Amino acid sequence: MLLRADMTQRALVLPGDYQFVASPLPGVQRMMLDRVGGEVARATSIVDYAPGACFDAHDHDGGEEILVLSGEFADEHGVYPAGSYLRNPPGSRHAPYSRSGCRLLVKLRQFAPDDAATVRIDTASAPWQPGMHPGVQLLPLHRHGAEHTALLRWAPGTLFPLHSHPGGEEMLVLQGVLCDENGCYPAGSWLRSPCGSAHTPYTGHEGAVIYVKAGHLAV
Repeated sequence: MLLRADMTQRALVLPGDYQFVASPLPGVQRMMLDRVGGEVARATSIVDYAPGACFDAHDHDGGEEILVLSGEFADEHGVYPAGSYLRNPPGSRHAPYSRSGCRLLVKLRQFAPDDAATVRIDTASAPWQPGMHPGVQLLPLHRHGAEHTALLRWAPGTLFPLHSHPGGEEMLVLQGVLCDENGCYPAGSWLRSPCGSAHTPYTGHEGAVIYVKAGHLAV
């Protein structure tokens, strides 16, 4: 399967575009955002676990990145409430489940071969720091080489100057609405911008919180 697989092209999925499909295991369904491959794939998805759903124990050959969007996610290593950020490096193994149900952002098989860090961050209690521009706060999640991942909190009425993304950028709007010269993106919107793209993002009266990954699309 090839779905939004050309990383040189801009890709956008709005909340109204969501169409979930069943996974091989009962109670787990996926909204595929981008995908290269079949059941074993380089993939970015929104994944829903129904209460009591579980996945068989499995390995992550290319690593797995998870942001718990709502509910409570768990595996044999711990229980992760909404806001938890997890990285399971290549070669890791677990048997995930959710007693109460949850929604996740999941990125599979996208780690650099030498990125072996296991990461567990509770963003609900982690400290924020000033960002690069007034009105923007930053919560760093992970950095490896040119790739860096963070949460950004935008105050209402913030305008960020025109800037480019030499290594590309990917974002998921978690709260509020983020806009730029190409449109407005409410909570649940996923946007991937290719290497060399540029924009002038801003917020209205709501402000926004977004998950951002940059630098990872460079060849």
